[in-house]
Amino acid sequence: MGKIKAIRGMNDILPEQTPLWQFLEDCTRRVLSSYGYQQVRLPIVEQTELFRRSIGEVTDIVEKEMYSFDDRNGESLTLRPEGTAGCVRACEEHGLTFNQIQRLYYSGPMFRYERPQKGRYRQFHQIGVETFGMVGPDIDAELILLSARLWRELGIDKNVRLEINSLGSAQARKQYRDQLVDYLAGHQKDLDVDSQRRLNSNPLRILDSKDAGTQKLLNDAPNFADYLDQDSAEHFSELRKILDDNGIRYQVNPRLVRGLDYYSKTVFEWITDDLGAQGTVCAGGRYDGLVEQLGGRATPAVGFAMGIERLVLMLQTLQREPADVNKVADLYLVSAAGEAQRWALTIAEQLRDALADIRVQTNCGAGSFKAQLKRADKSGAEYALIIGEDELAAAELSVKPLRGNGEQVRLKAEQLVDYLRPLVN
Repeated sequence: MGKIKAIRGMNDILPEQTPLWQFLEDCTRRVLSSYGYQQVRLPIVEQTELFRRSIGEVTDIVEKEMYSFDDRNGESLTLRPEGTAGCVRACEEHGLTFNQIQRLYYSGPMFRYERPQKGRYRQFHQIGVETFGMVGPDIDAELILLSARLWRELGIDKNVRLEINSLGSAQARKQYRDQLVDYLAGHQKDLDVDSQRRLNSNPLRILDSKDAGTQKLLNDAPNFADYLDQDSAEHFSELRKILDDNGIRYQVNPRLVRGLDYYSKTVFEWITDDLGAQGTVCAGGRYDGLVEQLGGRATPAVGFAMGIERLVLMLQTLQREPADVNKVADLYLVSAAGEAQRWALTIAEQLRDALADIRVQTNCGAGSFKAQLKRADKSGAEYALIIGEDELAAAELSVKPLRGNGEQVRLKAEQLVDYLRPLVN
């Protein structure tokens, strides 16, 4: 029998890759915590009806991309294709939205059946941020400021640009949609295949078509700004003032849309030119209609999601990985076999007790001193602690610097912590 391989588009993230993921995730958690956001952990499987009601029956996601199946009770379940619906469901189920303000975030895998390509997979990972109960443009601005701070922390702020737009109220959007359909219907044969299919089901998505011919047609299409209601226009104006006050550069893109009816007012995207066609690394917007659409009371809400794979790829492409991202140890214990090996394990435990956040790796599985020192060097450790037969007999350890030109020293075991503390903290 042949070897079993991973499912196409569902990739293993190997030990040499995970440190960069952890760096990104830790940096994101740190920034979110600095703004007072709390983590929520959500199931990856939900009732299929949740996504049919939130995303819509006639969207590509529901029609073509969801991984749905019947469980043993005959209930239709789906691996989550996105995180917002599940977050809303959890908040409603546990009474977190009514007359309350919430600032939440989550992370984890999402699933869509698409053609796998660089930066887009069938199992992909997102960090999502959702806020509830705040109606003004200040929270929209906070999310943009938060994401801008994250780009600075990651060192990619010069490689992303911000596009914003307002989708207005549901009524304004309906008026514009009708005018857009009337215009495009007269040019239907010139639209690309996907846009022809969307003309009656989801016409706003035609605005972000990547087809050059369709984009040319849209140059003469009705302008959404002409249909924007006064409340949405004032909301958008105030948002722009806040961004201007904080030095956030942006471009107003009147074709930036969301294809789902529950979106309203602010939408935004952070885009890079360093990843080819997969240029959007973060997308968000206000979705005041979704909580009510899923059976709750009308609740203002706004959030965003960012793709972890794309951000990791961007950090690699731009060579923004921290210098020590693959370092797994600060100290590496090298020892002879037998009693020296047993003592090495004891010394390692004592060091972990005494030195906060120290990473100590003990050589296990024997090997010559030369082989062990090669492993020590590969671990990224600053120092090798060596216990040979001579050291064991004298209850001492040799401390060998693995970086730079420091001198090897030999110490009594009781001197070790005080010697190492200023070197590794």
